Amino acid sequence: MEVPSSTEIFLFDRFRLDRRGLFRRDEGAALAPVEIGSRALDVLGVLLKRPGDLLSRDDIMVALWPGTVVEEASLAIQISTLRRILDQDRAQGSCIQTVPGRGYRFVAPVARAEPDARPAPRLSIVVLPFTNLSDDREQQYFADGITDDLTTDLSRIPGSFVIARHTAFSYEGKPVDVTQIGREVGVRYVIEGSVRRSGNQVQVNVQLIDAETGAHLWADRFETDRANLTEAQNEITGRLARTLNVEVIEAASSRIEWEGATDPVARDLSMHAWARLLRGPTSAATTQEALRMNERALEIDPESVEAKIGIAATLTGKLSNGWSSSVQQDQARAEQLILEVLDCDPNDPRAHINLGILRRVQNRLGEARIELETAVTLDRSNTVAFRNLGLTLIQMGRPEAAIPCIEKSIRLSPHDPAIGNSYGALGQCHLFLGHLDQAIELLRRASAANPRAFGIHLSLAGALGLRGDIDEARAEIAEAVKLNPEVNSLAAWRASAPWITNPPDWALREKTLNVGLRRAGFPEE
Repeated sequence: MEVPSSTEIFLFDRFRLDRRGLFRRDEGAALAPVEIGSRALDVLGVLLKRPGDLLSRDDIMVALWPGTVVEEASLAIQISTLRRILDQDRAQGSCIQTVPGRGYRFVAPVARAEPDARPAPRLSIVVLPFTNLSDDREQQYFADGITDDLTTDLSRIPGSFVIARHTAFSYEGKPVDVTQIGREVGVRYVIEGSVRRSGNQVQVNVQLIDAETGAHLWADRFETDRANLTEAQNEITGRLARTLNVEVIEAASSRIEWEGATDPVARDLSMHAWARLLRGPTSAATTQEALRMNERALEIDPESVEAKIGIAATLTGKLSNGWSSSVQQDQARAEQLILEVLDCDPNDPRAHINLGILRRVQNRLGEARIELETAVTLDRSNTVAFRNLGLTLIQMGRPEAAIPCIEKSIRLSPHDPAIGNSYGALGQCHLFLGHLDQAIELLRRASAANPRAFGIHLSLAGALGLRGDIDEARAEIAEAVKLNPEVNSLAAWRASAPWITNPPDWALREKTLNVGLRRAGFPEE
């Protein structure tokens, strides 16, 4: 195919063509992606490689579709598409000249730009000073605080390169050309935003921009009405950091896919694995896929911390969800890899999270709590840490203490792919505390978010049975058994998740959840 290689960039009129596609440069010098079919892009790539030369129809078709029978009308359609886009507002006539009976010639001036010799790191970011849109100019300190905290939180993304605040603040109050800033500070992504405060109402708008093209990759608005400004700032920056963590990794993963490297490096594979898990509710299949990617990464680089923590995370995920077919081996390998990571960096929050999850499924709850509390201290915006700390407190028989942790997890990431697990855990807390209506509402939310989680269906069945809604409870039991036929009794559930038999946790279940399941006919053995 004759599309530009990863090192070829063509500039002409108001357009740029590179491997990522076609972009239009607006008056502010930013680049906006142009929607255009892949075949039209291929034709344009061939024409731009030989500007001014007359290319016959056969030349173009053989270059693009060798050995394939393609009607000449198809080429004419692609040329027409290109003219419609490229010639818009062009006074000098068409960019593409037709020579009747002979072929086509690209007649607009074309420049071939050289890419940077040293490309920016994949996860390189600059957080520009947030703009204060409040009526009170004195509120600039609050916008600066959001910028500061977000810079600090994003620097915790593994493998990230975040420009220091002093450099970022040198752009304060200046016209923003993100592509120029990207070149000047050597980053791939720019984050900019604004803060508006009126009384207790605080609104933050934020956007993630591709520094190379100026294209907007993601934008959102965050609001809070907390009277305490410190709490408001912590809540907003926590949610922003969590969301941007996901969005930046997803953008970097998509860029890797677009570049189509035939020999991926370990870091790329690990990033792909994290992105795969972040795209939606995890399942045994997605977890296994992520595990394979990280195993390959570790083969490429046996010292890769990212691969080690990635493998450990998928193994603890398999263990906590009951997907492991080799529990002892998975526990041993996860622990070995986690300890290797902690030997390199005792303050890696991901290692503490996964060690906490491992200890939780091993019923070593005191140790699990310490590890997860350490992770929360190291990364205050990590929803996984807060959720698993809540789950640990539930197993310790302390649902009241678990509720704030799980609610914090939901506040930090209300659109989290694993939000169903958070709602399920919160619903279980209220079930154990006897708040049946609230528990049922939360468990229904959990089921809607993750309908394939059999444990959520069983918890909902228990709550419905306890309230006396026997028919609905039986329907939930049937769905749970359909999803996991092996868990068809209380004894089978205990065997599939032995950590729930911890005495304080089991005592709560025996007073509430198990009573409802028995009423609905769920067998003992």
